[in-house]
Amino acid sequence: MAEPQKTAKVEASAFAGPRPGRIGQARTQEDLHICPSCDSALVYPVDWAPASGRRWIVDLRCPDCEWTGGGTYPQDIVDRFDEALDDGTEGILRDLNLLTRANMEEEVDRFVAAIGNDYIVPDDF
Repeated sequence: MAEPQKTAKVEASAFAGPRPGRIGQARTQEDLHICPSCDSALVYPVDWAPASGRRWIVDLRCPDCEWTGGGTYPQDIVDRFDEALDDGTEGILRDLNLLTRANMEEEVDRFVAAIGNDYIVPDDF
């Protein structure tokens, strides 16, 4: 019987990256995803609604320091905020895929070891 092909393990460092945030840099009105209190880049919209004149009313929250705020912002600033939210979603999905792969690899390794050590036999199926 041929040996199963081993794939490289997904290491924890694959998830490590720079922590979102801009410590030491002042938040500008264009950076809705940056917390004005703690500089975290994890601010997200709690609610938003269109206002007059291509503007949006946006309520914001920071999950790191519990800051809440918001205001009325022009369309171009809300568009940049939406892009930052999309980038964050893509990062979460990338990490989810890496984690799913790591979990599946570990499960397969345990299954192969159980078969190899006769913990699972044909009668189990």
